[in-house]
Amino acid sequence: MKPATAIDAMPLAAVDLGSNSFRLEIGQLHEGRYRRIDYLKETVRLGGGLDANGYLTDDAAQRGLKCLQGFAARLADIEPARVRAVATQTLREARNRDDFLARAQSALGRPVEVISGREEARLIHAGVSRLQPSEEPRLVVDIGGRSTEVILGHGTKALAAESFAVGCVSLSMRFFSDGRFSASGFREAQVAAGAEFEEALATFAPSRWREALGSSGTAGAISQVLAAAGVTDGTITPQGLAWCIDRCIDAGRIDRLKLAGLKGDRASVIGGGLSILSALSSQFGIDRLAPARGALRQGVIFDLAERLDALHHHGPGELRDSSVAELQRRFGVDKAQAARVRAVALALFDAACPAQDPALRAELGWACDLHELGLMVSHHDHHRHSAYLVSHADAPGFSQSEQRRVGELVLGHRGGLRKVEAAFSRDGFAWQLICLRLAVIECHVRADVDGGALSLRAKGSQAVLEVGSAWAQAHPRTHFLFREEIEAWKRTGVLQLVLRT
Repeated sequence: MKPATAIDAMPLAAVDLGSNSFRLEIGQLHEGRYRRIDYLKETVRLGGGLDANGYLTDDAAQRGLKCLQGFAARLADIEPARVRAVATQTLREARNRDDFLARAQSALGRPVEVISGREEARLIHAGVSRLQPSEEPRLVVDIGGRSTEVILGHGTKALAAESFAVGCVSLSMRFFSDGRFSASGFREAQVAAGAEFEEALATFAPSRWREALGSSGTAGAISQVLAAAGVTDGTITPQGLAWCIDRCIDAGRIDRLKLAGLKGDRASVIGGGLSILSALSSQFGIDRLAPARGALRQGVIFDLAERLDALHHHGPGELRDSSVAELQRRFGVDKAQAARVRAVALALFDAACPAQDPALRAELGWACDLHELGLMVSHHDHHRHSAYLVSHADAPGFSQSEQRRVGELVLGHRGGLRKVEAAFSRDGFAWQLICLRLAVIECHVRADVDGGALSLRAKGSQAVLEVGSAWAQAHPRTHFLFREEIEAWKRTGVLQLVLRT
């Protein structure tokens, strides 16, 4: 068993900004075992607040911000590095998400990261597989407000993970928005849901798994209804789903629906949830779906623990490092050159910014590793290709927000700086970028360099680069490129690069 470390000693927290509900989970890991300390949940209906043009309405935003302010009070005694907040489908879709994320960070007192659908699926499986371990191959489904995640897993490994843009809130708004239930409404909703899942029939075929689990709110709510009515022991079956749908049709309207075990905050989205479960059951051959104990929020905590553990041991070992290595392999990156640039850039960063957030240092390292990714596409403007690939590739362990930050560094590693001027408002970005650019210049010959030739220090808004006169004479072309770099930074008004020999 892995020995206990400082990571075990204090609580970890996850904030899940879901499309239907916001959740806060505080837990503790000790010798591999998980203990919940606190759990808060509030139905926010953020997903119901997207207008026809894809903008989050102010009313929905205010509900979310008010909830996050409450969460912030509970998190006041937990150090920021031990809290991670993630947002899912609604904020993946919202065209004004950046505005909301800035306000959310202010309300929560912590940054909020948007995660991709596949990353959400991976984290859901991480929570389920750790809290409900099994060596059987199994299917895990999680129906959220605006997306449904389906994962094929074995042990703690997710073998296949997909996210589908259909959820209980979005489907209910589309087919049951008037509050009425009808047989035709359910048929149409099931067809719409099934159309989303149809492309993945082979991936999640019944022959590939032996048991199925339903994570989070929708599956849990239907399980409770079936158990309360004595229809099943809580297991979700095709017959049980048909019984629930019949009860909805008999009631005719949401406000007339009386189902024991159904909580009030679930009634308005039960039509969409039942339709999705019915489509999943028929298309993927799910005869029995048992409620799962784990969910996204616990997966976030387990993932955060791995990150902190890797940081504590001062080396690679967490999933993001593996994802970066895989991207390097897939796109044929010159690893020797990437390692040279990484060594120089991090040495400069450590000297100039010794007190910076370790997360900024990690992002800089990944940008060094991936800055030439786009050479596989074209040598012309390869930094733009690299930035696009970094920002959009499937990279397990990374949030979309993290990939975008690394992508902005990669985009700015050469050429003019106007293209990344919006990112200069972000704390630490200018120092990350200047270290990356200087490292790329020093290593431009693509050969080993003298690691002690350069020294960088911060002096107010000045970045003072010192090089020995003998080195400058021996490397006139590199020295020329450093002088050119001075002119590039003059135009930013953010940092002034000063060269001293």
